Amino acid sequence: MAKIFVTGADGMLGSNLVRELLGREYQVKAFILEGKSSPTLEGLPIEYAEGNLLDKHSVLAGMEGCDYAIHVAAVTSVWPSKGSIYHRVNVEGTENIIEAALETKIKRLIHVGSASSFGFGHQHEPGNEETPYKSGKYGLDYIDTKREGQFRVEKAVRERGLDAVIVNPTFMIGPYDSQPNAGKVILGVYEKQTPGYSPGGKNWVYVKDVAVGIANAIEKGKTGESYILGHENLSFKEAFKIIAEVVDRPFPSFAAPAPLVKLAGRFGSLASSITGKAPTVSYKMAWISCDGHYFSPKKAVEELDLPQTPIRVAIKEAFDWFKENGYLKS
Repeated sequence: MAKIFVTGADGMLGSNLVRELLGREYQVKAFILEGKSSPTLEGLPIEYAEGNLLDKHSVLAGMEGCDYAIHVAAVTSVWPSKGSIYHRVNVEGTENIIEAALETKIKRLIHVGSASSFGFGHQHEPGNEETPYKSGKYGLDYIDTKREGQFRVEKAVRERGLDAVIVNPTFMIGPYDSQPNAGKVILGVYEKQTPGYSPGGKNWVYVKDVAVGIANAIEKGKTGESYILGHENLSFKEAFKIIAEVVDRPFPSFAAPAPLVKLAGRFGSLASSITGKAPTVSYKMAWISCDGHYFSPKKAVEELDLPQTPIRVAIKEAFDWFKENGYLKS
């Protein structure tokens, strides 16, 4: 029975991925930050390895004895927009994973990148793995360092013989979102804290489909290739309508024009600079929400058998998980 080393195993994607791997009868070794509790993994028949991505010795020790590695862990926050932690974790941490993978001679590394490392497109002509990068304009270290981390993996494949496959999820929705992170959009509509929608949109995907795509990449992915793991390209208006129907709340029908959305973001960033607290919406977050971040999962569907579950199912599962775990305020 093959053993798989998984970083970021206790996040939303990691928690779903671990369950998918266990269902396929893999052994799982979860690499967890030292001293951190992992409630979304409690009761699962997995092995734990405590350590830190920035400590190459703990990464190497954790990966010893494993057949494959899946690198999920990353700093994904968009606030603050700049900071050394992004480069340290998303680039230097990835370098430590690469070095450990080469030293332990694992069969394959699956690196989880971001669809934002490619250029987004329009709903009628979405971006793909060949579309030139566009998100550098936002000046977000999270996006830029995820792209740089991916470059480091690709370089190791070309120059050092690393067997690695890169997967690039879009906006994931589903259960085990314990922060919560992506699920905030669902909670916002349910709690009537979302007055309207911005003019942009994004590609939405069921997190369990992403977990299946990653697990399939162990055997089906081509060395050195990247795969966008996504599904439905929805404007925020379209997505909020579905969310409102699923959670049985009124549709937040105010269509906020881009200048107003960006103005609100400027006020949010200004207030945050004074209070030191993270804003509900920063200027850069507002800017992103005015663009259409649309992608095509065609390559992953064809080569990795990526499922395409309706996003309504993902929203319902996420909402039910929030309800069962006490996240709803009303």
